[in-house]
Amino acid sequence: MSGKGFSRRALLLGGGALAVAACDPAEPAAPSASPAPPVVPAPPTPAGPVTVDRVWSAARGAELDLVLITPEGVPAADLPVCLALHGRGSSAKTFVDLGLPSMLTEAVRAGVPPFTVAAVDGDHYWVAVDEADDPQRMLSGEVPEWLTRRGLGLRTGGVPSAIMGISMGAFGALRYARDHRDLRAAAAISPALFVGWGDARSRKVFRDRAQWEAHEPLLHADDTAPVPVGVWCGTQDPFAGAARRYIQAARPVVSRLSPGGHTDKYWKKVLPDVLRFVGERVG
Repeated sequence: MSGKGFSRRALLLGGGALAVAACDPAEPAAPSASPAPPVVPAPPTPAGPVTVDRVWSAARGAELDLVLITPEGVPAADLPVCLALHGRGSSAKTFVDLGLPSMLTEAVRAGVPPFTVAAVDGDHYWVAVDEADDPQRMLSGEVPEWLTRRGLGLRTGGVPSAIMGISMGAFGALRYARDHRDLRAAAAISPALFVGWGDARSRKVFRDRAQWEAHEPLLHADDTAPVPVGVWCGTQDPFAGAARRYIQAARPVVSRLSPGGHTDKYWKKVLPDVLRFVGERVG
């Protein structure tokens, strides 16, 4: 530790010892012990339905929100965890705004096995645009540590048991599932998928065609097996055509196409079904 870590009293005592040593070289001063590094307490296990913590992500080079949502009246410790990835232009707090805390509580009271939802801020379709900002590396390498420090997901070493995503977040969730084949569920809501490079390029996110092709779920529909995948999309959604193509190619265990657009109203309508899909598989 640098000299700044010593107290003024320690500095004075150290100075006195040096003075004695200078006067009596036969009696060398005993080296002073370095102070122990400070102990940083672990954040407490969430005690309420919603907890919002600020965390530093080295993978993304930014301070972010980590939002933890637990069924009301159920201790969070030992519950399985489902990651939740938000859409473009949104944030982790979106899931609170959509009413997910009350939906999760109602689902559990109706018999769905309880679990915790963990949402974190992301961007860029949840893929790396450069080495300084890599959301997938954050999800795989940092989220497990954040969860275990809070006493969550301990049975899996902090690794989430399931993942869900909305729009851009659905793209990211399906991408994450390719690298985590032991997931018990992956839910894609209004998935923002692209049937061709022209559509993908228009989003001005992907570095080039090769990067898009490496990540596009439509081009890797078989790569999530054996993870149970569910897909929900509104029939008036501009991504409905891409969702149909994905359903045909991936043959998810659940596929729901119903009236609705790419809107909060539609997501609020289908989230209870999504929570049942996840809870029945992770509980």
